Amino acid sequence: MPILHYLHQLKSCANQRSITSAKQLHAHFIKLGLTQFIHLTNTLLNVYNKCNLLEDALQLFDEMPQRDHVSWATILTAQNQANLPNKTLSRFPSMFSLDRLLPDDFVFASLVKACGSLGAIKQGRQVHGNFLVSQFFDDDVVKSSLVDMYAKCGLPDNGRLVFDSITSRNMASWTAMIYGYARKGRKEEALELFSRVPVKDLFAWTALISGLVQSGNAVDAFGLFVEMRKKGISIIDPLVLSSIVGASANLAMLELGKQVHGLVIRLGYESCIFISNALVDTYAKCSDILAAKDVFSRMSRRDVVSWTSIIVGAAQHGQAKEALSLYDTMVLNGVKPNEVTFVGLIYACSHVGLVNRGRELFKSMVEDYGIHPSLQHYTCLLDLLGRSGYLEEAETIINTMPFKPDEPTWAALLSACKQYGNAKMAIRFADHLLSLKPEEPSTYILLSNVYASSGVWEHASKARHLLETLEVRKEPGYSYVYFGKESQTFFAGESSHPMNDEIYGLLNELGVEMKRRGYVPDTSWILHNTEHQEKERQLFWHSERLAVAYGLLKSVPGTTIRIVKNLRVCGDCHIVLKLVSEIVKREIVVRDAKRYHHFKDGKCSCNDFW
Repeated sequence: MPILHYLHQLKSCANQRSITSAKQLHAHFIKLGLTQFIHLTNTLLNVYNKCNLLEDALQLFDEMPQRDHVSWATILTAQNQANLPNKTLSRFPSMFSLDRLLPDDFVFASLVKACGSLGAIKQGRQVHGNFLVSQFFDDDVVKSSLVDMYAKCGLPDNGRLVFDSITSRNMASWTAMIYGYARKGRKEEALELFSRVPVKDLFAWTALISGLVQSGNAVDAFGLFVEMRKKGISIIDPLVLSSIVGASANLAMLELGKQVHGLVIRLGYESCIFISNALVDTYAKCSDILAAKDVFSRMSRRDVVSWTSIIVGAAQHGQAKEALSLYDTMVLNGVKPNEVTFVGLIYACSHVGLVNRGRELFKSMVEDYGIHPSLQHYTCLLDLLGRSGYLEEAETIINTMPFKPDEPTWAALLSACKQYGNAKMAIRFADHLLSLKPEEPSTYILLSNVYASSGVWEHASKARHLLETLEVRKEPGYSYVYFGKESQTFFAGESSHPMNDEIYGLLNELGVEMKRRGYVPDTSWILHNTEHQEKERQLFWHSERLAVAYGLLKSVPGTTIRIVKNLRVCGDCHIVLKLVSEIVKREIVVRDAKRYHHFKDGKCSCNDFW
C-alpha cells in the first residue's frame, strides 16, 4: 500500500481525533517496517499530539531511527501544549547532541514560548541571542513569540524593541505588547498602543483588561470592560470574564462579583472550569464563603485549582476543620495537591492548634509530592508551632531553614513569645526583627511593647521613633463598608462625613455599653507620646469603627456588615468589634491586610490570634 495512502489515513485520524485508529496504524507501521519513513512517523507524531497522547508521542519520538526539524518542533510543541514547558527546555539540548541539528524558526518559537510560560528570562535571553545569530533572525513569528515572552516576564521595554522590528505585525504581537504594558501598570502606554491596534477585537480588549487587573488597576479594568460591552464586542472566549471576575475579588466588592456571576450565567460560561474557579476565589475574597462553597458544589468537574481555592478560602475564614476535611476528600478523588494547597492546609492547622497534623502535612508535601517548601510554607509552620507554644522547635527551624526569615516570619514568632511570656527569646527575636527595618506599623507596636515589658527602654524608644518616621510616609488607614450596590469609605479620624453626628453618636452609645461590660481601651496600640485621654480618642477614631457605625445605621437590620480595611486591625479594635457584634446581635466580617475576621456573638473566627 503506498505511503501516500497511509498519510491520508493519518490525516483522517487527526481530524477525527481517532485514538484507536491512530494506534492501529502505528502497530501496522511497526509490523511492516514503515517507521523508517520519517515523513510518516512525523505525521503520526502530530496525530498523537492532536489527540493529547503525549506519552505515546514521546515514546514514538524516542524510538524514531532518525529525526528532523519537523520531529523536534512537533514534540516540543506537544510538551508546551501539555503545560510542560520545563520539559521542553530540558529536552532541547539533545537536538544537537543526539541529532546534530540546530533549531529552525519553529523550534525557536517553541523554546521562546516555554521560557515565557516559566518566566525564565535568563534562558529566554539566551534563546533570543541564538535566534539573532541564526539564519532565521528576521522571522516575524518568532519575534511575536519574543514580544509575548518579554511581556510575561515583566520586561515590556525589551518587548517593544522586538515589536518595533517586526516587519508584518500580526494580532498576537499587538495583544502581547498591549498586555505587557498593562501588566506592568503602564496604563497610558497600553492605551496608546490599544488606540492604534488594527483590529480592536475581543482578544485585544482581553489583553488590555487582564493586564490591568494583574497590575492592580481593577477599577480601570472594569471601566474598560463596560466600554467593551457597550461597543457590542461578542464574548466568544471566556478569558476576559475570568479576568473581570478576578477584578471583583481584588476589589472585594461582593455585589460587583454577583453581577459578573450573573453575566457569566447569561453567556453560558458557568460550566467553564477556570471561570468557576475564579468565582470560588472571588466569593471567598469577598467574605461570602457560603457562596464560594455553593459554586464549588455545583461544579461538574474540579481540578487542583478548584480544590485549592475552596480549601484556602475555608482556612482564611477560620473554618480549619472543614479545610482539612476538604483536603482528605480531594486526595480520595485522586487530585494531586500543589504548593498553594499546602499553604492553606498548614495555615488552617495553626488556627486550631493541630500541631501534629501540620507537621505531617509539611512532611507529606516534601516526601509524598516532591514539593520543595517555600518561605511561605515555613512561615505557616512556624506560626503553627509558635501559636501552640513550641517555641524552641520553632527557633530551631528558623535557624536551619534554607531561607532568610522575613518580617511576617519574625513577627509571628515574636507575637507567640509575648503570648507565652518567654521574655528571653522575645528579645532575641525582636532584635532580629528590628534589624530588618519593618514596614508594617503593627510590627513596631509589637516591638515597642515587647521591649518595654522587658525593660529595654532604649529599644522601645527606637521602635516608637521609627514608627513615627514610618507614619509620615505610610498609606493612611481607611476602611470601606458595602451593602448592596452602595459602598462608603472612611479614613481614620474623619470628621467631615454628612452623617458625622449620627456615626459618633452611635459609637458613644456603644462605648458606654462596652464599658458597662468591662471594656477598657488598650492604649498600648497607640505609641505616640500623648496623654492617655488623647490615645483613647485616637483609638475611637479608627476607620473600621466609623465604617461599622455607618453600616449599622444604613444597612437592613439583621444583615451581615462587610468591611474591607487596607491595614491590619489593631488589637483594641478587634476587642471592640467582638463586643459590638454581641451587643447589636449582628455578624461583622472584616477583611484586613492580613486575613478575614468573622465577628459574631462576641467571638472572632481568627481565635484572637492574628
